[in-house]
Amino acid sequence: MKRSAWRFLWKSKDIRKKLLISFALLAIYRLASNVPVPGIDRELVAQLTQTGGAAGGLINMLDMLSGGAVSNFSVLAMGVYPYITAQIILQLLIPIIPALERKMQDNPAEGRQWMEKWTMILTIPMAALSAVGQINIFNAILGQSVAAQFGFSGDVLIPTLATVISMMAGTMFGVWLGELISEFGIRGQGLSLIIFAGIVSNIPRNLFTLLSDQNYWWLIFIVVALLVVTIFAVVYVQQGRRHVPVMFPGRRVGSRMSMPVKSSVPLMVNMAGMIPIIFAQSIMTFPTILASFFNNSKVEWIRNLAVGTQNFLSGEGIVYPILFFVMVVLFTFFYTDILFAQQNYGDNLKKQGAQIPGVARGGPTQRYLTKVQRRITLPGALFLGLVAALPYILGFFLPEGVSQTAIFLVSSTGLLIVVGVVRDTFQIIETDLKLHGYDDHLIS
Repeated sequence: MKRSAWRFLWKSKDIRKKLLISFALLAIYRLASNVPVPGIDRELVAQLTQTGGAAGGLINMLDMLSGGAVSNFSVLAMGVYPYITAQIILQLLIPIIPALERKMQDNPAEGRQWMEKWTMILTIPMAALSAVGQINIFNAILGQSVAAQFGFSGDVLIPTLATVISMMAGTMFGVWLGELISEFGIRGQGLSLIIFAGIVSNIPRNLFTLLSDQNYWWLIFIVVALLVVTIFAVVYVQQGRRHVPVMFPGRRVGSRMSMPVKSSVPLMVNMAGMIPIIFAQSIMTFPTILASFFNNSKVEWIRNLAVGTQNFLSGEGIVYPILFFVMVVLFTFFYTDILFAQQNYGDNLKKQGAQIPGVARGGPTQRYLTKVQRRITLPGALFLGLVAALPYILGFFLPEGVSQTAIFLVSSTGLLIVVGVVRDTFQIIETDLKLHGYDDHLIS
């Protein structure tokens, strides 16, 4: 009788060491998320999570992804998202700049080193810009300053620099912990586990919030039902594949020729993963961040434009979720095209002598597969758009007086991250078990 190799998880010294290192580093990250930023009124910031409309939805989303670091405004209030934004920007520049594209194709190892170096460099200005913009946005939403002394002139310059540098240091510290997890813990999963830990750590608190509300305790049943349905939908879409048949040529063995081998190219329904949601969120937040620098402009029309931009992208109403949905769908197609072009299936299959029945090798194969990929991307893009807009849509149907925390307990975005990270982590651990000889097909 075959038994699972997972029962040897704790017996493997190397895997046990990796797990303990990962847990220890995640614990350090969670402790650091309680270190406050100097000069910030944390009680005033905590009121942001009670704000209604799309503005409250945005704040709750950021708070959920940071594991509560936004609501208490710790040094990790920005999480590792400046690093992720920098990474996405560089990935999008590769197909646009031919020199970068050649660099990545000619020497992939050197290209990865270049990406890692410049992602880290670009993270620094992105973190500084995000820190200032985040404080300005919070000031605009609350109508008063969350920082006792904030500005870039006079006596408040030093306190302002202390606040901004603390937030930048928190982001770089989080990225560093993520790199340590990837190197010494569960390989390649550092930043994903950092985000995962932030989301999961908020669930008990959100459940307690729902249960402690005597008027709306019944919402817990709706929450559980939505959790089950959403997890099923996330897993179903994430596992979706379209298998395109491919014929590999037979091989000569001595004087005989083997028969051609039938195989397939698996194309994913959601090839882009979570990147379109994160990128759309960053793009929609960026104009608000820029506008926040002109709130006190002496030129009236510039000041009105800045305020109008913030109200449009952070205000109440149906416009924000609709715009968010559209941008996620567009970015899903855009990012999938970039990733698929980098795979270069046409040339790779041609080098192996493989051919899709009825389609010529090389360029025609690449164009055919691109057409198929775009067709199956449509349901994946619509699903991601619905995932992004679902928390805001639910907000319109909840009774008045219900904290928006209830919405983000069942956020499809958070669940998509959680399910993806758990699945990838399990696959990595299972692969490590097999490499150490703990294969469930070999153990009886």
